[in-house]
Amino acid sequence: MATKTPSSTGAPGTHGAVLADPAPERGRPLVELRGAGKSYGNVRALHGVDLAVHPGRVTCVLGDNGAGKSTLIKIISGLHQHTEGEFLVDGEPVRFSSPRDALDRGIATVYQDLATVPLMPVWRNFFLGSEMTKGPWPVRRLDIARMKRTADEELRNMGIVLDDLEQPIGTLSGGQRQSVAIARAVYFGARVLILDEPTAALGVKQSGVVLKYIAAARERGLGVVFITHNPHHAYMVGDHFSVLRLGTLELSSARADITLEALTNHMAGGAELAALKHELAQVGGVDVDALPDDVPDAAGGSAPDSADKSDSTASDGTPSDSTASDGTPSDSTASDGTPSDSTASDGTPSDSTASDSTVSGTAEGKA
Repeated sequence: MATKTPSSTGAPGTHGAVLADPAPERGRPLVELRGAGKSYGNVRALHGVDLAVHPGRVTCVLGDNGAGKSTLIKIISGLHQHTEGEFLVDGEPVRFSSPRDALDRGIATVYQDLATVPLMPVWRNFFLGSEMTKGPWPVRRLDIARMKRTADEELRNMGIVLDDLEQPIGTLSGGQRQSVAIARAVYFGARVLILDEPTAALGVKQSGVVLKYIAAARERGLGVVFITHNPHHAYMVGDHFSVLRLGTLELSSARADITLEALTNHMAGGAELAALKHELAQVGGVDVDALPDDVPDAAGGSAPDSADKSDSTASDGTPSDSTASDGTPSDSTASDGTPSDSTASDGTPSDSTASDSTVSGTAEGKA
């Protein structure tokens, strides 16, 4: 079990202490869940979830409300214990009894409320609960100058430059407050950083600021768990994607194996959308024909139904959407040679009247 041992030459960002095993074996996850689950009495909130968090990688966990994201966070952060499966840290099975146990193993969580005091200065919030002191006991006092200097250095290391560390943290933008919370977690020795929907209440610009610092944390070698509702934000910085639905793992895919369209489809409901389209078809006033028919697969995009639906040309080089090999329109001619969609056999437009003065769709159906 890795423990913190005092070191006079501790690396910056560990508050005078370094982890005994800061660099795990190559390829070994920092944190891993194997078939993990959590039940509250007769209610099963999470079941059979597999998740691996590797150093220098961002693992994105997506899901709708009630999917089990909060329960997953609470298990990893030590707030709740799993009731099924395995929970491993550095390859060793663990069962945390409190969030302090998780912090001792280098797992830090940044919640949506950020655990900050809005009226306190930035430097006080940076060291909130872990203040530096000086002088002999029992007259030890806060080492304010050292805390200010350290906070400024660590924020700058993360690319955060603040003109005045004395300003209340509540005066900062949402993105800046998130960035301060991330830098604080990194400084206090976090190896695994869990971010609970950091961009949920932010605008586009401030979300970009947070995503930039998530990427910076990855570059520093941290394993990041990014909880979000937004597949576009996840796809910008994610290396691996896990989608939860009703407490189970619906999708687990590396970035190279999935497209943004497919990820969005899984996040939005996937097969449930097809059922919803069928239901909407029974309701008047809804143009279901304009909705997509096919669901993209994990590899990205659905294949065309047939060659005549391709956008450019067929394999022999002839246009597939405009003309056939004899020069007649390819998607407007039936198999017997009679036009089906554009012109009738007598040259009259098929979408108005055919040769027998019937509607073109009826004529085509009879053919």
